[in-house]
Amino acid sequence: MSKLTIALDIMGGDHGPPVILSATLKAIRQHPDFKFILCGDSQIIETALNDLLPEQRARVSVSHCEEVVDMGDAPAFALRNKKRSSMRRSIELVASHDADACVSAGNTGALLAMAYYLLKTLPGVDRPALVSAMPTASQHKVFLLDLGANVNCTSETLFQYGVMGSVLAAQVSGIERPRVALLNVGEEDIKGNAQVKIADQLFRKADAINYIGYVEGDDIFTDCADVVVTDGFTGNIALKSTEGLAKLVIFEVKRQSQVNLLTRIMARIALPLLKSIYNRVNPDQYNGASLLGLRGIVIKSHGNASADAFYYAIHQAMLEARMGIPEKIKSKIETVLLEQL
Repeated sequence: MSKLTIALDIMGGDHGPPVILSATLKAIRQHPDFKFILCGDSQIIETALNDLLPEQRARVSVSHCEEVVDMGDAPAFALRNKKRSSMRRSIELVASHDADACVSAGNTGALLAMAYYLLKTLPGVDRPALVSAMPTASQHKVFLLDLGANVNCTSETLFQYGVMGSVLAAQVSGIERPRVALLNVGEEDIKGNAQVKIADQLFRKADAINYIGYVEGDDIFTDCADVVVTDGFTGNIALKSTEGLAKLVIFEVKRQSQVNLLTRIMARIALPLLKSIYNRVNPDQYNGASLLGLRGIVIKSHGNASADAFYYAIHQAMLEARMGIPEKIKSKIETVLLEQL
């Protein structure tokens, strides 16, 4: 069986190639069952690859790209004028089936525009959605979508998000019938705008989806649902607020532990507990948002991701490539559409 291949945009992100290459080298060393295509400035990339063993280097190809999509480039400008960029090349490799997935930490709008243009959506999917896993009070994760791909969503689009999120949760978390919920301003039937109310009715008619109704913002982390569906405007705010709160908790724990000698001693004693809490809320390990609904796998990393965070995004790409997520979404969408006839 041939190895799966991951294409990486080495030039994207706030910190540039050094951080991304550090994560890439880690992935190459730890996953001998994968091949990698690195897109970007070949001179920078080749220098970093000198640290690899010969057998590791043999699994890596370099695709030289003359252009870089800047973080300030408008999506339409990048789509028209950055045709030789590392971001576009990584997506083209997925479109041509030379790669099974791609990862970029670059300009989100440009990545969405290029991926949508080059890969197109699956049959039955109107718009792709950004989705990421988030921690809950239990050991389970909850998948939240959309995280910003579409700030305005129709009821039908929200319903499609629920179907796609259900597939991802089933495959990644191994849940037979993931619980799908709609994010709303209340759990009562009378609450919410027209789009949410119509989407609620669509879900209730779909026996193939384990729909549990409305949840509120404070329910996202209680493990009452495996998939939470909302529009991209609300989802992006929820995600960024969560990440900000997690950073605040981490900062406060560090600050309080250094107030005086007593707190330093107590922090030393509680170090294993503090590390456990840190690992649970650290946003790095949840980096890597999937652009679901396309005819290929595209993973978006945070632009300011550390090497560890970008490694998690690469790992997400490998996980979805192994499971063939787009084909499973296509099959699920077909099942739901037949059910509605």
